[in-house]
Amino acid sequence: MVYGNFGGNALNGSAELRVSILAFAAPRLPLRSSIGFGNLSSLWRSIPPMEVTQILLNAQSVDSTVRKHAEDSLKHFQEENISEFLLSLSNELSNNEKPVDSRKLAGLILKNALDAKEQHRKIELVQRWLSLDVVIKTQIRACLMQTLPSPVTDARSTASQVIAKIAGIELPQKQWPELIGSLLSNIHQLQPHVKQATIETLGYICEEVSPQVVDQDEVNKILTAVVQGMNASEGSMDVRLAATRALYNALGFAQANFSNDMERDYIMRVVCEATLSTEVKIRQAAFECLVAISSTYYDKLASYMQDIFNITAKAVREDDEPVALQAIEFWSSICDEEIDILDGYGGDYTADSDIPCYYFVKQALPALVPMLLETLLKQEEDQDLDEGSWNLAMAGGTCLGLVARTVGDDIVPLVMPFIEEHVTKPDWRQREAATYAFGSILEGPSPEKLIPLVNVALNFMLTAMMKDPNNHVKDTTAWTLGRMFEFLHGSTVQTRVITHGNCQQILIVLLQSMKDVPNVAEKACGALYFLAQGYEDVTSVSPLSPFFQDIVHALLNVTHREDAGESRLRTAAYETLNEVVRTSRDETAPVVMQLVPVIMMELHQTLEAQKLSSDEREKQNELQGLLCGCLQVIIQKLGASETTNHVLMQYADQIMELFLRVFACRNATVHEEAMLAIGALAYAVGENFIKYMQNFYPYLEMGLQNFQEYQVCAVTVGVVGDLCGALEDKLLVYCDGIMTLLLKDLSSNQLHRSSAAELSAHAVATDDEMLEYTNELRNGILEAFSGILQGFKSCPKTQLLMPYAPHILQFLDRLYNEKDMDEVVMKTAVGVLGDLADTLGAHAGTLINQSATSKEFLGECLLSDDQFIRESADWAKCGPTSADSSGELKFIFLENLEGALHRMSAKTEITLDPDVLHMQSSNL
Repeated sequence: MVYGNFGGNALNGSAELRVSILAFAAPRLPLRSSIGFGNLSSLWRSIPPMEVTQILLNAQSVDSTVRKHAEDSLKHFQEENISEFLLSLSNELSNNEKPVDSRKLAGLILKNALDAKEQHRKIELVQRWLSLDVVIKTQIRACLMQTLPSPVTDARSTASQVIAKIAGIELPQKQWPELIGSLLSNIHQLQPHVKQATIETLGYICEEVSPQVVDQDEVNKILTAVVQGMNASEGSMDVRLAATRALYNALGFAQANFSNDMERDYIMRVVCEATLSTEVKIRQAAFECLVAISSTYYDKLASYMQDIFNITAKAVREDDEPVALQAIEFWSSICDEEIDILDGYGGDYTADSDIPCYYFVKQALPALVPMLLETLLKQEEDQDLDEGSWNLAMAGGTCLGLVARTVGDDIVPLVMPFIEEHVTKPDWRQREAATYAFGSILEGPSPEKLIPLVNVALNFMLTAMMKDPNNHVKDTTAWTLGRMFEFLHGSTVQTRVITHGNCQQILIVLLQSMKDVPNVAEKACGALYFLAQGYEDVTSVSPLSPFFQDIVHALLNVTHREDAGESRLRTAAYETLNEVVRTSRDETAPVVMQLVPVIMMELHQTLEAQKLSSDEREKQNELQGLLCGCLQVIIQKLGASETTNHVLMQYADQIMELFLRVFACRNATVHEEAMLAIGALAYAVGENFIKYMQNFYPYLEMGLQNFQEYQVCAVTVGVVGDLCGALEDKLLVYCDGIMTLLLKDLSSNQLHRSSAAELSAHAVATDDEMLEYTNELRNGILEAFSGILQGFKSCPKTQLLMPYAPHILQFLDRLYNEKDMDEVVMKTAVGVLGDLADTLGAHAGTLINQSATSKEFLGECLLSDDQFIRESADWAKCGPTSADSSGELKFIFLENLEGALHRMSAKTEITLDPDVLHMQSSNL
């Protein structure tokens, strides 16, 4: 069989391939225009084509008056006849005699009429398109297909994206079945621009639809077209680029092909050849394909790794930066895969484990590490000043850190000679590279391997922080100190790096470095953050306590620096202050108390500012959010102790007044932080918080209805829980309104999925991300059940729960039958069973006895390999035992346990031991 023909047929010139496709050949159009177009009007039917063109051109005018008039015209027409409007846009796009700018905008509006970022809006647009008359849709499709051969690049690219959007809607509905066949017929066109546009369209389609939507025969043909377009024999570089980019998106379609040795070999050969193209963009796109292959088909790479290493090493050392960055990213991706595999087994990985780990990184280590170390010397002068900066040195250091996490101790002897050679050199690049290398390997190797090295390096780095003349070196040194404190300092590390002897010196250096240039000061704040965090579990006096006031004073000074807005310095200072307060001990409580009026005054001053510019308003909102966050931590700290809570209560009225004033500022971030702080205040104040409810309730309502800023809505839902715990029955007067809003949230299709909990127990999870989300929702629902049951436990009105108990058990039954619960959900679910039995007493026995599924579930939990699940099942078992003195539930659980053991023995082909049953029954 000749390579190049995929799908089982011999290659005979027009090969068919089952590979995959990407979709970013031309610059992607933004999802939304800055112009306010929505459902544009169909009064367009009465507008001559030339006037349509002019309106579209005027909508892009630099003259604000002209632009506004055009936008108003578009808005005026937006709702009357969407069918004619969309048809007019497609006609404009397909007409080669029209101006390029009007055609581009017509395509953009058409594309935005089919898709949106917000899920609820996307659903609305999909339904609207599907409801259009078939004749209109056919005409629009025809216009789009006619645009693909256009000599105008922008028109072709726009049409490609719109076709893909329609395909994403219609192909799952078994509509437009001739689309892919029509596109494939263009592949044999002699004009390269038609071939390029067609491959680009196929790539976009692969981006929009699931592989399951396309028949395998059509998948084969798509992949054939794409891979052949990548081939070196293709004369047009534009076609090769489009095909290479298309392959990236199509890799998800190539499962069958990568399982076939010959087809996989051909795909890999074409991709590797593309990495050697004379065109930079093609080489970059080819390496992007390799990165995607490394994560999607890791288990198929063994026979190609030597060649890939040679290709990536050459690119890293010799190629243009965009290409070299992707070559490094390949190894970072391999590290990610191997870390995930090994972490998934929790140290119990063996050669017989279900998911194989081929240890590619460990095998490449002797050559890979020197290659990465070379990149560390390729810094840019201003890389520490640009937050979005990304270059070879940064990519190499990041990859080196992932390698350290992957191989552990093995990396240390390969990196230390580089550090020792360069760390004292006069060239700042060498000193910085050595320091960066050391910081990069501090996560992964064992403390036993690293601590002797850290003990030697610590004093050297403290000196460099104070005396090195180069800010890049000081920046990286401060970052490395932070990494030392993050991974090698704390209660879990037996040998201490930070002692009473060096703690003071470390603090002196860090506090002094906070006066340095913003990027260095920001890293010093980060190091102090992890230093404080490491003392979180100290039971005696914290080593930081003698310096606590100096630390707080220094951090507050940082927040007041004129340049605190640079390099996230102000944010870092407040985050560090919060951590210092959070981990402080009782002996420093007086200083924390002194902070309350200070932070309150600063928040008050931000609320008094008047007539601010938009830029000043943005900075003010950021500061208000930081101050609210700081107050939240202080409230939590002081409210947790009876000795300090009374001091906090003296300020409670003023604090609440400030928070209410903050809500008058229309800013989502500030509202989120203020809402969190109010939740902390409610917890601290307790039932006396009721006096604030009348003024606070309107803002609570506002937060629960804030679907646009879903984070605010989610936080507000959490605050409702805080209020319930604080106010108990005093909240009853507000409960009707709160419950109405919560139910509205649950039923809304506008609410972001992180805030919503409407997913049913039998939701079908189509991918790993959806399964994770589904289990998060299930866990939230179960925790809500548990809270309700526990709330009724000591209440004389538990009979009110009886009508709802069967529904709770039905919910648990459906969860169990779906067989896709994760361990967290399983633990919470078995806890709900215990809460149900504990709260309802003898009534629970009858209900659970009627639910065979619940009995099976509990029995399997008792035999789980997970200790926490077993403990939860034991607790659930004890709950019913104490609730039902008749022993009915004991019998139910014992009967169920025996059944579970029999099922497990059937699966594992083992013989049941009667002693095991006796032991479990005696425990019950």
